[in-house]
Amino acid sequence: MTFQALDLKGHQFLNQYDKDNNPSEPAYSKRDMWLKYFEHSNSLCVRATRAIVNHALISEYRLRFFHREDFSCLCGDYPIETRWHILHKYRRFNKYWNLRRDLISCFILFLEFNYRAFLFKGAIT
Repeated sequence: MTFQALDLKGHQFLNQYDKDNNPSEPAYSKRDMWLKYFEHSNSLCVRATRAIVNHALISEYRLRFFHREDFSCLCGDYPIETRWHILHKYRRFNKYWNLRRDLISCFILFLEFNYRAFLFKGAIT
């Protein structure tokens, strides 16, 4: 119950839902483990976690800590490279498209088809 409180979850958290529109949340038991959706791939789990908590090295994140850096999006169509922009509008990551990026299954497919999304520059893939 405490996770559902926005002040405890954090305003940067990306809400995800299962196929029945139930919130997909962290849990303490293995059976209900939140990360069970990503257990088949460590790199997928890392990228999903970065995206969900908004700690990927994209302009939106860097702007919060490194104010002097250039934070414009490389595509030139959006002033700041944000998580929302990457998930919904960024032409570079368009190998899988579904409007329901809030569904965990669609979010996973997006990450699998766009393996460079939320990947640190210079990372080995």
